[in-house]
This record gives sequence, C-alpha cells and structure tokens, in this order.
Amino acid sequence: MDVPDDLARRAADLDVEHADAYRRELFSLPGDLVYLDGNSLGALPCAVPAALADVAERQWGDRLIRSWNESDWWGAPERVGDRIGRLVGAAPGQVVVTDSTSVNLFKVFVAAARMRPQRRVVLTDPDSFPTDLYVLDGAARLAGLTVERVRPAEVATRLGQVGPDVALVSYSSVDYRTGELWDLPELTRVAHEVGALVCWDLCHSAGVVDVRLDDDGADLAVGCGYKYLNGGPGAPAFVWAHPRHTARMDRDAMRQPLSGWLGHAAPFEFAPSYRPAPGIARFVCGTPPVLAMAALECGLDVFAAAEPLGGIAALRAKSNALVELFIALVEARCAGLGLELVTPRDPANRGSQASFAHVDGWRVMQALIARGVVGDFRAGEPRSEGARRDPALDGDLLRFGFTPLYTRFVDAWDAAEQLRDVLASGAFRDERYGRRAKVT
Repeated sequence: MDVPDDLARRAADLDVEHADAYRRELFSLPGDLVYLDGNSLGALPCAVPAALADVAERQWGDRLIRSWNESDWWGAPERVGDRIGRLVGAAPGQVVVTDSTSVNLFKVFVAAARMRPQRRVVLTDPDSFPTDLYVLDGAARLAGLTVERVRPAEVATRLGQVGPDVALVSYSSVDYRTGELWDLPELTRVAHEVGALVCWDLCHSAGVVDVRLDDDGADLAVGCGYKYLNGGPGAPAFVWAHPRHTARMDRDAMRQPLSGWLGHAAPFEFAPSYRPAPGIARFVCGTPPVLAMAALECGLDVFAAAEPLGGIAALRAKSNALVELFIALVEARCAGLGLELVTPRDPANRGSQASFAHVDGWRVMQALIARGVVGDFRAGEPRSEGARRDPALDGDLLRFGFTPLYTRFVDAWDAAEQLRDVLASGAFRDERYGRRAKVT
C-alpha cells in the first residue's frame, strides 16, 4: 500500500469509507482507549449487563426452574450455535455451543479416531496454539495414535508418503502468533484424497474471516466465543460437524467420547444406557452455562446488526484495510527502531492481526498499555520440535488484533504514533515495564 503524505487524514478518510462495518457505539469502550486485543478478549457489548441482570433477576430469581422452558435455557446450545453458524458458513442445525475449546477439541479428536479405527497417524501444526497440541497428545495416548507435527505447507507432501495411515488432519485457520491465514480448503481437499478426516480450529478467524465450512467440506471444526465473537471471559465454545457424519446413526457414525446426559437422544426418558442425539446435538455433554450463553448471545446480536450492511464480507474488507494501514504506518513511522514484521503482507494470507518482532517485546507492550494502547505479547522463540525457525521470531512478538466492529482507522494511527514514541524515546526501558504478570 502506498503511504500518503498525510497519514492522519488517510486514517480519517478510511473511517468514513468503511462506516457500514462500524458498530463501536454498541460496545462499552473508554473513549480514549485504543483496544487492539480483541483477538484475545473481545470488548463488552453494551447490552450484556442488562441481559445478564434479566437472566439473574427475572429468569432465575423470579421464574426459577420454569425458565428452562419459558426462557428456552434448554435450547440455548443449538439456538446460539445457529447464530454462529451464519458467521462460519454452516447451515442451521450444524453448530452447537457447549463446553470449552479444549473439551470440544478432545471430543472431535476422539470421534475422528473412532471413525478411522485402522489408521494410526494424526497430522497437526507444530506451531498450533498449545491447547490444540496438549489435548491432541492426550487424546492420542488414549486412542493409541501417533501425532506427527507437520507444518501446513508440508502436509501435501507428508500425505503422499503416509496418507493411508492418516486418520485426522487438524490445523488452525490462523497462526495465533503471526496471524498467518492457512489455506484450509486446499488442505482439506488433499486430506480427503487419502481418506483422512479434517478438523479446523477457528478460534482466531470466526467473526473476522469469511469461513465457509459447508462449501469447503471440512469434517469437524471448533472455535471459542470470547475473542472476535465478544462473548466475554470464559464464554462457551462451539463445535461443528459435517452432516454427512452426524446424520448417520449406525455403528460407523461420528460419536464423541463424553456421553453426557444432555447429549442423549431423549434425556427425559432417563434411560440407563446411552443413545446419541441425532445431528450435532450429540456433541453436547453437560448443562449449558446459562449466564455465559446469554452474554455470548448479546455478542452475536452485534453481528446481526451488521448483516444488512454487508455482514462478514464487509467486516473482512474493513479488517484487511485496518491491518494494511497499520503495517504501513508502523513501517513508515518506526523505521530503524528494531521492529520486524512477521505477519504476511498479502491480505489473502493473514487473519485480522499484525505481529511485529522486537527483542524487548514485553517491555514495549507494557509501555504501550500504560499509554492506553492495549495489544498483547507472545514469546517468539520456537516452542516445540519442528516449529518454524524464522530468525524474525527470535524476538518477542507484539500482537495487535483488529476487531472491525469497533476498531477505528484513527486507532491504527494513534497506536503507530505511540509505538514510535515508546521506541524512539526509549521509554520501554523503564524498570517498571520489566515486571512480568501471570497473564501476558
């Protein structure tokens, strides 16, 4: 992107150009805060406090157990799931909101292994988010599988070597550290050619990337509710399975291992033996967290308000423009100050974040946060055998997430200006910015 002489005016012009995808007024955000951490925790929708009060005071406090029917607490997993389905390209009845991302990953890993009992290999990215790696390793030990950590660009080659032995190919849509967007539709195609199942982790793409689960033919997918979907801390996660699997009820059908009461075909028959519910409902396990579901549903209301103005396509266009402008600003204003871009420049190859490496990344980010620019930090060193060996990742990573529903282009300008001043002045070297908290 060419950087105009008047960068501040360019940012203001872009805010007008992309006004249709702008819903900041629906969020509770301090006016002077530049919040670029929605890829870790989405902002609070203004409607959430009243919705939670209604659930607590009226539905629970007044109506008590009657609210399971009257307020449809019982139907929340599938009702909220359908709303997420519209954001990830899934038809009604294919997504359910239940449990956490980690628990849902365990369910789909074991379900996939059961569907390919003669195959003993699982492929995954060595740079996946740790939960994916930890849960997959644990599930593999229980199922007698071997996990091979293979970078996405090398999957086709590896499938050509061991394809008939591969039960599952499990990859994240977006690299959580660098923001690189992988071509999961193509990965799915080559995996299906050798008969393997495919799972997508959508935690860093649901709500900002134009995901098309039905069209692209994956087998399974999981994602969280507290990042770009703005469901709040600890929001329940979602799981999707292609109906070609969940429509079957024979012995080869997809069956998850946590056969809880709410995943039974008829819970109120109180039968002594388990019979899985039809469709995606079989992935429900325990009682839905009603308060958390209500918060997540409010987060999804904001997306509904954006649908008439272009929906995900408009949000994706604004996301791309935000990240493009921010990269241009940082590289123009912070040249020679020790930053190195690790996020792909091509919008088709990145999610909704920009990551820069710096040897003092932790201190730099703390200094930015003290000035009201909130991003986050991730260690840049390789974390596991087979992880990428890009020299740029030898430094710590400064992550800046751009949630198009509420992030302004002038926020990108302000963040780049503060970053320049923090680096040029050496303010980040202040000893107070060296103290590490438990959550980074």
